[in-house]
Amino acid sequence: MSLSNGTHYLAIPGPSVSPEEVLRSMHRTAPNIYTGALHDMVDTIIPDLKRVARTRHEVAMYIANGHGVWEAAVTNTLSRGDKVLCLATGRFGEGWGALAANLGIEVEMMDFGRRAPVDLAAVQARLAQDDAHAIKAVLVVQVDTATSVRNDIAGLRAAMDAAGHPALLMSDNIACLGCDAFEMDDWGVDVMITGSQKGLMVPPGMAFVYYSPKADAARETADLVTPYWDWRPRSHAQVFYQYFFGTAPTHHLHGLRTALDMIHEEGIEAVWARHAGLASAVWAAVDAWGAGGAMELNIADPAMRSHAVTAVRLGAPDGKRLQDWVSANAGVTLGIGLGMETEEDPDCTGFFRIGHMGHVNVQMVMGCLGAIDTGLKALDIPHGSGALEAASAALAAASRG
Repeated sequence: MSLSNGTHYLAIPGPSVSPEEVLRSMHRTAPNIYTGALHDMVDTIIPDLKRVARTRHEVAMYIANGHGVWEAAVTNTLSRGDKVLCLATGRFGEGWGALAANLGIEVEMMDFGRRAPVDLAAVQARLAQDDAHAIKAVLVVQVDTATSVRNDIAGLRAAMDAAGHPALLMSDNIACLGCDAFEMDDWGVDVMITGSQKGLMVPPGMAFVYYSPKADAARETADLVTPYWDWRPRSHAQVFYQYFFGTAPTHHLHGLRTALDMIHEEGIEAVWARHAGLASAVWAAVDAWGAGGAMELNIADPAMRSHAVTAVRLGAPDGKRLQDWVSANAGVTLGIGLGMETEEDPDCTGFFRIGHMGHVNVQMVMGCLGAIDTGLKALDIPHGSGALEAASAALAAASRG
């Protein structure tokens, strides 16, 4: 007998749950791509994408996933043989650096492990040593989805400025745009990338590169740029075709228009606050479970945790056992452990992740936590009591502001 019949809840850190309003807006016949309403709608999307990122700079839209815009960011700004400093706090920071290396970029990696953010003092010291300014860009992930660490992007810009270094600051915000606070212009970010499938609440398939005038100046000498990834025609389209270098992702655009309407109706500061409140409930529950067992949050310092995703340590093989149980018996899919391999646990069976990004509210998060609590009991995994009470108290406090 299974208790899982009913609507299945995808509590993974992307793709996130798409609102019914977004799905309804996508459920239509194919529109005319040559003239008319689609063209007019896309003209309204560009400024609203900029509002989410808090920028006056440019944005280019791509039919791609996050790996695609990793490549777009690199190819529009760098040349073969250029050097970048890649700051890794998980699998995705490593991945961006590996992609750059495959394109002929010299990558210097500073690895800060799986449980801590970027050490800003160490970065400042390294850049201060680069008297010849050989490093052309600093690559960082604001929220690494694998570890759930949230890096201090404003602090990183301050460290770069204190070192007197002119490198471009590039930030991967695929996991967290529209969830964790981000101020592209005020924080001095030169390139930011994101995707449609997380905080923007649209199914996977679109991705975006935001870039500053300084980054666009680097485009003048970049010898890696190719016609498809070139951001200039996409952000300064003279004809509609140039937005996407071919056929537009018509139905995704309708969904994106609706998602942006929802974000701006709520207000981006309110969106950030909602995510912070929901994250606090997840953290409170994990702390309560951990008081009587092995469970613990991967990132100890709350100030360094993402409000979009939470990585949890439970010990092998209980993380995988719990994932399997709640999927089969409670109708909830948790995120797998990712990039946390050890000799003792090569398949990351001691970890799981909870996504709480985008179109989420109290009943969704509490339902997910309730399923986990039930699974711990059903599997006789040692854990502390009072997790749901702790989560509801955190949410009540958040609701009072």
